[in-house]
Amino acid sequence: MAQIPLTWDGKDAQGQPLRWDTGLKWNGFLPQPTPTKMPQLRVLLGFASAADHSLEETATAVHSKLYNVPAFANPPTVVPPVAAADLLSALTDFTDAIAAAKQGGPQDTADKNNKRQELISLLRKLAGHVQGLHENDLAVLLSSGFEAVSTNNASGPLATPDITDIVADHTGQLKLRVTAVANTRSYEVRYALLSPDGTPGPWQNGGLYTNSRAMVVTPLTPGANYTFQVRGIGGSSKYSDWSNSVTHRCM
Repeated sequence: MAQIPLTWDGKDAQGQPLRWDTGLKWNGFLPQPTPTKMPQLRVLLGFASAADHSLEETATAVHSKLYNVPAFANPPTVVPPVAAADLLSALTDFTDAIAAAKQGGPQDTADKNNKRQELISLLRKLAGHVQGLHENDLAVLLSSGFEAVSTNNASGPLATPDITDIVADHTGQLKLRVTAVANTRSYEVRYALLSPDGTPGPWQNGGLYTNSRAMVVTPLTPGANYTFQVRGIGGSSKYSDWSNSVTHRCM
């Protein structure tokens, strides 16, 4: 930025040039403001340690979004390191392996874990691709289907999440969605079985999740009614308050 000259011949009683206490000197230049440094946005890689169904959700979002965004997929100028068909194939194999592992033995579980690592490997490549092309634009980064690492480093009490939806996708499990809470490292779920008269039993641990959109709680008893609560982990308070209780019947 070009310097802006300031000229004035004013002098004090001793004949010295007038100055301002801030260091602004007449017949000098207007001080330049210090540029504000924008925080560098980063793609969130938490999917690598997320629950199986949360990983599925991330892969599904990336497959449905990234390949339709010119910033990330505009052949021949911009070519993703993983083809859409290859990502979909790996996602389908992983989904099938999850189902097989629930009904099978150790070998099926090992196969599921292998398929999981293959899918994570592809997502890591695509995350690096997005990281190099989003140009520090949050809207562009999120349009890829990935999430962004929070740039808000302020440590304060966490807000209380709200359960917005519970979905019965498969027998013996329920998927919760909650409002995302700033500065939350993860979310903790607890649930209680309801008696026929609606009285809740003891709270049980439903697991920790990094994805607020896909918290899959399993195994649950088909046909039973459960009540759920969620709280955030992080911030200066370490934990948020428990959310509202929401009841749902398991398939």
